[in-house]
Amino acid sequence: MPWDTETTRRRLLEAGARQFAAHGYAGTSMDAIGRDSGVNKERVYRYFGDKRAFFAAVLARKLTGLLDGADVRGSGPDAVAEFAGWMFDRFRDSPALTRLLAWESLELDAAVAAEARRPLCASHAAQLQRALPGSMRGDIEQLMLSIISLAASWTTLVRVADVVLTVGANDHDRRAAIMRHARAAAAQLTSG
Repeated sequence: MPWDTETTRRRLLEAGARQFAAHGYAGTSMDAIGRDSGVNKERVYRYFGDKRAFFAAVLARKLTGLLDGADVRGSGPDAVAEFAGWMFDRFRDSPALTRLLAWESLELDAAVAAEARRPLCASHAAQLQRALPGSMRGDIEQLMLSIISLAASWTTLVRVADVVLTVGANDHDRRAAIMRHARAAAAQLTSG
């Protein structure tokens, strides 16, 4: 019976996402991925190369489609707020992705697959800049980073919310707050 390469790759990538999200880059072993996937760990090396390349493949797979449909619609601070709400929804719905991005920043010396990620980020920064006529590109990039950071932190810094918020934390309130903050930041950029 021939080996089903695509199914094996998928099983390895799914196990890698679970293991890396739970234990980080350094805390994940190829043995654990092999056990989780039910596939000999040697297949990781055969299909992906080394551990870093495998982590890059796992993260790239999780990032695929993240910004699909995230186009900035309309103009002005309300359009930016809607984009922020949309980003919050995507990260809330994919907590493994936010954990993988956090581990990437904590444990690696450079972003994985940066050459593939930069153009996508640049495209969305350009959309935000068109929504806020007269804004400076550097300010827009900082705004986009702030939106991403706020949206992603909800699933990675949940214990911080436990000690900061005096009223119970919930997705609805946090999403609304992030949208207010994004709207205010965007308004500040256009009032300058």
